[in-house]
Amino acid sequence: MIKSGLYFHIPFCKSKCPYCDFYSKKYCEGEDESYCRRLTEEIKKYSGAFDTVYFGGGTPSIIKPRLIGEVLNAAKNQFEIDENCEITMECNPREDLKESFKQYKKYGINRISLGMQSAVNKERFALGRSAGKAEVERAINNARNAGIENISLDLMLGIPKQTLSSLDESLDFIDKMKVPHVSAYMLKIEVGTRFYEMKDRLALPDEDEVSAMYLKTVSALNQLGIKQYEISNFSKSGYESRHNLKYWELVPYLGIGKTAHSFLNGRRFYYDTEFNIIDDGEGGSVEERIMLGLRLTKGIDKTLVKKPFEQYIKTGLMRENESRISLTPEGMLVSNAIINELI
Repeated sequence: MIKSGLYFHIPFCKSKCPYCDFYSKKYCEGEDESYCRRLTEEIKKYSGAFDTVYFGGGTPSIIKPRLIGEVLNAAKNQFEIDENCEITMECNPREDLKESFKQYKKYGINRISLGMQSAVNKERFALGRSAGKAEVERAINNARNAGIENISLDLMLGIPKQTLSSLDESLDFIDKMKVPHVSAYMLKIEVGTRFYEMKDRLALPDEDEVSAMYLKTVSALNQLGIKQYEISNFSKSGYESRHNLKYWELVPYLGIGKTAHSFLNGRRFYYDTEFNIIDDGEGGSVEERIMLGLRLTKGIDKTLVKKPFEQYIKTGLMRENESRISLTPEGMLVSNAIINELI
């Protein structure tokens, strides 16, 4: 039986990062209690079997660990949670999480995603992050000391003050810390963010340099044994994010919390910022399978595509392997354009 993924959105943050367009709000003591009580009430509306749980945000680690435990306990009482469930917690290394990690481990959390963004302090500070490389290293070591070895680091490319040479410091740090998973995202200036308001004053690398950063990251991580398996995700063997793979492979998932999205029984729906459930139509179309499947390095069955793709293979943007086609790293840089042509 294929089991679903379970996502909880925790919207609280110490402050809003200037590049972030996810729904979040300033942390307020006590508000986390009422919010998590609401999550436990929402849980009772559903049933199902799950083998991944993911706490995202926002900054889930900003709230009391006890509340995370209560939400997890409510989920275990309501749902069938696999004994080998992957349970991920997003964390901000600015906080001293030594005791929190011990609590998380006790609750069954076995995977940590750390918001590093960069190991270069001036780049982190330009992103509005108050913690430096030393705090990131401390968080990794504290997680391991608590018995959590499955650790992912976020890496951002094309950010203010970043250069091809400064990227080496972040890649060297990843090598030094021996983490098994990296999520590497290119900065996108989103409407409604502080960076959007500042976009004409931001000293950003140009498009060619950002492309070179991406290809350098793919190559460097590959040499470290951290293989690319999705446009923005890289892991050592066996450390792929089982939860996120469900999104790209169109496996059902349930999202609970403000702005959390779901795909269940062929339907998409989501919560708005008032906890109302909004229907978002049918999901799982051929177009979605092409769009999401081509994010993965394993690609898709080429019979899904009814339009010619040979030109992309000739130009090195796609590869063909027996019955499947997939994007090369160069193709992933222009994936939106290619996918739009193929669907």
